[in-house]
Amino acid sequence: MSAAETLEQLVARPARGRRSRGRAAGSAPRVVGLRHGRRDRVVRRALLLADATALLAALVLTRDLPPRPQTALLVLIVLGSGVGALRAYGLYQRDAKRINHATLDELPALFHAFLLACSLIWVLCRVTPAPNLRFGALLSLALAGFALVVALRMLARRVVKRSLGRERSLLVGDDASVALIARKLAAHPEYGTEPVGVLARSGVATAAVAGLPVLGGIDGERLAALAGVHGIARVVVADDALTEPELLGVLRRCRELGLKVSILPQLVDLIGPAAEIDEIEGVTLLAINPPVLGRTSRCCKRALDVLGASAGLLLAAPLLLAAAVAILLESGRPVLFRQRRVGRRGRCFQLLKLRTMSADAEERRGELLVHSRDPHWLDLADDPRVTRSGRLLRRSSLDELPQLWNVLKGEMSLVGPRPLIEDDDAQLSGWARSRIDLAPGLTGLWQVLGRTSIPFEEMVELDYRYVTNWSLWTDVRLLLRTLPVVLARRGAN
Repeated sequence: MSAAETLEQLVARPARGRRSRGRAAGSAPRVVGLRHGRRDRVVRRALLLADATALLAALVLTRDLPPRPQTALLVLIVLGSGVGALRAYGLYQRDAKRINHATLDELPALFHAFLLACSLIWVLCRVTPAPNLRFGALLSLALAGFALVVALRMLARRVVKRSLGRERSLLVGDDASVALIARKLAAHPEYGTEPVGVLARSGVATAAVAGLPVLGGIDGERLAALAGVHGIARVVVADDALTEPELLGVLRRCRELGLKVSILPQLVDLIGPAAEIDEIEGVTLLAINPPVLGRTSRCCKRALDVLGASAGLLLAAPLLLAAAVAILLESGRPVLFRQRRVGRRGRCFQLLKLRTMSADAEERRGELLVHSRDPHWLDLADDPRVTRSGRLLRRSSLDELPQLWNVLKGEMSLVGPRPLIEDDDAQLSGWARSRIDLAPGLTGLWQVLGRTSIPFEEMVELDYRYVTNWSLWTDVRLLLRTLPVVLARRGAN
């Protein structure tokens, strides 16, 4: 950046980076990335290579290897179990969330992961053609593997830091907290974080805070421009005088730009369980990683969808047949109700349900809106369009079962935001449109926590919270919580 170029010109320039490429003007902001940032990808791959090397070396050191054909299967079992257990404990994701993360911090998690890996290896060696490892060999593999993983992880992190340099960060705030954070980061180069400037609430560009230039006020477009120009990867919010709307605005903008956030703890909404505790020289921070649904996560989520939907359709086939007969006997065809809904990234699809209303239900929707309990969508205590069989299907949630076919087709997911009709979706703007970064779900936070008893605005916030805190365990947990909710008929209409 030349000395003659003003901050105003920087703000006017479109922000550079992977988030701005390939997106049409005026389209909804994306908060869920398809890939991690370059530094985070390099760290994850370096740790994966270190772990795989350590496990292979430990297997060689056991000196109990079988003949060649069986060796290949044993190697696959050891690598799959070891890397899988380490990933299950989040040991490839933590570096991206925290400023201060050393290998010694993860020793307890590494220990538990190795216990799980050894248990898996012991079981798989007995249920597959792989040779059984003697107890001594398995113990040797565990001890050597643990020591080598710790050593090689430390080496991998050091090599990455030397190769990529320090992570560039931007401080937000203009009180004493900013000076404190800046001083502590400067005193600990091992953290690998380099502040390049400050966004101050006052916006005074001629001042300096803790020796860092003030690059302007707290503004979303300025943040986007500076992130592109300076290669910012992390934003550290260190101003406890920020109002909650200001803080949420910074957090949402950082999610759209794919920037990691570390924040001095405050009572703020919409952070969610993805936040992790961090500390730099005794000062506690909340680390909030930009949500990323990478290739592995997408494959795991899709595999869960396909297996779950396939099993669900097979198990539900008798119920679907009985429901179809009941609908035909009461009100004739069609058995299925099709409705255009808004899916992932705004792509529309035909949602399937068992028909629970009279044939003219859609034509009567407009006249019934005036009686709705919620002005944002149609919510009636006693909808006159619902048939007798439809009431039973709705209260038992059996009318939703055909959506398992939408899941198999990839239009929906087992877990995700509620799929909205186009009129309801048109009411959303700004950060609220980020709820469609993931495919809509058959179940989700809204369905589990109360369904129609939750107002429209709260439903949007719940969907945003799910999208920005996604994890595979979250999906599994919501699926497990769905059945009791359905059986209790909580929020059913």
